[in-house]
Amino acid sequence: MDVGLPDRSGLAVGRDILAEHPGIKIVVVTSLEDDQAVREAVRSRFHGYLTKHTRLSQFVGAIETAVNGQMVLPQGSVTRRALSRGDQEAELLARQLTPKEVEVLGLLAEGANSSEIARALQISPNTVRTHVQSILAKLQVHSRLEAVAFAARNGLVSRGGNREARTA
Repeated sequence: MDVGLPDRSGLAVGRDILAEHPGIKIVVVTSLEDDQAVREAVRSRFHGYLTKHTRLSQFVGAIETAVNGQMVLPQGSVTRRALSRGDQEAELLARQLTPKEVEVLGLLAEGANSSEIARALQISPNTVRTHVQSILAKLQVHSRLEAVAFAARNGLVSRGGNREARTA
């Protein structure tokens, strides 16, 4: 996925693709060496960010690495500046979440309670409770509020989502 698409950001398109197909592995391939774009790609749960200056042998290896589920990032200063230790730790914690847990977290961020989440996802309240407990453990937080704050801070959920559209 290139970052600079003619009519829309490649990062936005990639996020839409991941929302529909969470198992897809997306790697940004661009000429843009931009710290913010690298950060956003990582927070968007992409599997990598490569520049078009990457040698072919490294490119092939990076794609194979991404297909195997590991993050690939450019060598050199862009990566070092773009990802602080905290960003890397947050990314590692967030990657542990299953697609269903991300859905539950998104509904929590929209203000849904357990009963509303159960109805929206067509699962039992006990299953919701299990997902919430798993989310708290994986994100290493102690409350739903902390989990939502972590998710918003790290781009796991959109701010101000449209709850009615999701539950209607």
